[in-house]
Amino acid sequence: MEQSIVRNKFKELFNEEGALFFSPGRVNLIGEHTDYNGGCVLPGAIDKGMLAEIKPNGTNQVKAFSIDLNDYAEFGLNEEDAPSQSWARYIFGVCREMIKRGADVKGFNTVFSGDVPLGAGLSSSAALESTYAFGLNELFNLGFDKKELVLIGQKTEHNYCGVNCGIMDQFASIFGKEGHLIRLDCSTMEYEYVPFNPEGYKVVLMDSVTKHELVDSPYNKRRQSCENAAAAIAKNHPEVKLLGDATLEMLAEVKDQISAEDFMRATYAIEENSRLVSTCDALKAGDYATVGKNIYATHKGMSELYEVSTVELDYLNEIAKECGVTGSRIMGGGFGGCTINLVPEDKYDHFIETAIARFTEKFGVSPKVYPVKISDGSRRLA
Repeated sequence: MEQSIVRNKFKELFNEEGALFFSPGRVNLIGEHTDYNGGCVLPGAIDKGMLAEIKPNGTNQVKAFSIDLNDYAEFGLNEEDAPSQSWARYIFGVCREMIKRGADVKGFNTVFSGDVPLGAGLSSSAALESTYAFGLNELFNLGFDKKELVLIGQKTEHNYCGVNCGIMDQFASIFGKEGHLIRLDCSTMEYEYVPFNPEGYKVVLMDSVTKHELVDSPYNKRRQSCENAAAAIAKNHPEVKLLGDATLEMLAEVKDQISAEDFMRATYAIEENSRLVSTCDALKAGDYATVGKNIYATHKGMSELYEVSTVELDYLNEIAKECGVTGSRIMGGGFGGCTINLVPEDKYDHFIETAIARFTEKFGVSPKVYPVKISDGSRRLA
């Protein structure tokens, strides 16, 4: 991302220079719909994100400009000062969550821009929150640790942006580490870095540019199915609180006590937890063939057992298989968005060309292509 664009706009608006901060978006290699089932996720920060120049201005007013939206906002720091623009509420929310925790946040001037594609499931909002949480923490010497910054970002979504998200996106953005993914338990915030050095491979996202309308809140229905199965298992095995604690054998014992749909959803959730463990072991051993098999198995499970795929995503997955891609799956909650693909370098160009041509021919719209590298988390650049 061009630092000069942000720098020049800041100088033009405020006639001074501030500090530059960057936070990345994220991908999740495997571990989908596992967070609320007591399992782990395996995200990594990427080389695309949000860049902000920030300088305290000695007042109680925030003056903010979004380059990408060509929009300006000015607001105070009390609860009743919430800005009307939705993008500005992310910045306002971070300030408010810090103030609620006793921090002395003052006014500042800021300009920001991003190269995280919006709507592609790469968590541009978490990158924005993390940039301001990290930057304001340093500039005002607030003393929050990184885990607290993650929670500040999450609570901003809950309380100011109307999104009841988990912690994965903000955690990956702040804790990201080049050459590593993060095995994260979303319920305890325990984590470990897992090596990710796919020499001879590229990671690329294929955006289906479709988002299907969600009727009857399918996420809540799937979560309820998993809770039903866990409750049935707990009658025989009181130690099981969530499906992350259960095995397929335990699930088989209660097959006739729960609905066929609940059984299917729970099978996926338990299998996905074990795939994540297996994938971490394979990464530590440098065994990318096993990693790829697990990624394909996740797609199959999300498509057939959890039923959150779409015809477009299934088609991209089929093309990946035919082109010799090592692993490919839906990334994110489903019902649209991207596939994440682990592609041998010598098959990369052929895969991209084939996928674009065949997808466009079938659906009349071209998929978007986003190559990504696993990179460091939130940081000061200047």
